[in-house]
Amino acid sequence: MKVIFLQDVPKVGKRHDVKEINDGYAMNFLLPRKLAMPATSTAIAELDKRKKNIEIEREVQEDLLLKNLEEIKGKVIKIKGKANEKGSLFKAIHKKEIVEEMQKQHHADIAEEFIVLEKPIKEVGEFEIPIEIKHKKSSFKLVVEKI
Repeated sequence: MKVIFLQDVPKVGKRHDVKEINDGYAMNFLLPRKLAMPATSTAIAELDKRKKNIEIEREVQEDLLLKNLEEIKGKVIKIKGKANEKGSLFKAIHKKEIVEEMQKQHHADIAEEFIVLEKPIKEVGEFEIPIEIKHKKSSFKLVVEKI
């Protein structure tokens, strides 16, 4: 039986794959659990339309990310935190806090996953934070100040 996978099924098929599967496995496992649906000609045509729409949406999102990457290049983001006399912060600054401040201060929307930060920042000072999206690199300056 030919089926279209609606979800990833380990070692069998990935979402949106069209595969020939044993009838018993499809009827007793995949179809009742809504992991797959029968691959009729109309379902395959609908799948093709959905794939094209997903591809177009992905390209638009990528263009927006690259635009935001150019927008944030060379900007300075300031974050204040409580620190001791030596300049060590009581609470480390993670990617999430950096993204939130970037949105507040510069209205740039860059996801956490694109910020390259080896470890959380735990001290006061200036840091050059790299950003990498689809092999395109940029960076911005993060200034951590003591309250």
